[in-house]
Amino acid sequence: MNTAQALDIKTAYFAGGCFWCMEESFEKINGVVDVISGYSGGKTKNPTYKEVTYSDTGHFETIEVKYDPKKTNFQSLLDIFWINIDPFDVEGQFCDKGYSYRSVVFYVSKEEKKLVEKSIETIEKKFNKKVVTFVKEFKKFYQAEDFHQDYYKEKFLNYLIYKKNCGRSETLNRIWNK
Repeated sequence: MNTAQALDIKTAYFAGGCFWCMEESFEKINGVVDVISGYSGGKTKNPTYKEVTYSDTGHFETIEVKYDPKKTNFQSLLDIFWINIDPFDVEGQFCDKGYSYRSVVFYVSKEEKKLVEKSIETIEKKFNKKVVTFVKEFKKFYQAEDFHQDYYKEKFLNYLIYKKNCGRSETLNRIWNK
C-alpha cells in the first residue's frame, strides 16, 4: 500500500481563473497532498483546454485539491481560495476574462455548501459588496492536458511573466491587504 492509500484523503474543487495560479497557491499548504489542474462544471465530456476556453462547454478552469483531513480541512482550504481570487469580478479573474475563468466553489456535501454560503455572507458584510463567485454542486472533474500540470514549476519564468502581466498580486493586495 502506498502512502496516498494509507491516508484518508479528501478532495475539494475550486475554480479561480487561471488554474496554474490556483495550483501554485494550494500546493504550498500544509496538508495538501496533490493539486491537479482540470475542468469542471460543464456538459462536455473530456473537454480540451481549447474547447473550454473558446467553445460553449460550460466548464471552468478548476483545480482538484487532495488533502489530508488530519492536517487541514475544507474550511481552511476555502479561506485560502478566497484570498487568492477576486470574488467581485463577474467577467473572470484578473486578466483572464470569459465564462471559463469565473470563480466557483464546488461542494460535495450539504455541510460544505453551508460553509461556502456562510463565508460568502461574511465577505459581503465585510466589503459591503455582492460576491459573484458561483456555488455549484460538484459533478465531474476532467484532468487538463499534461502541459498544464505543474506549469508554474515547469515553465517558471514564463509563469512569472504571465502572473505579473496579469496583475494578480496587485489586485489581491488591493482586495485582501496581503
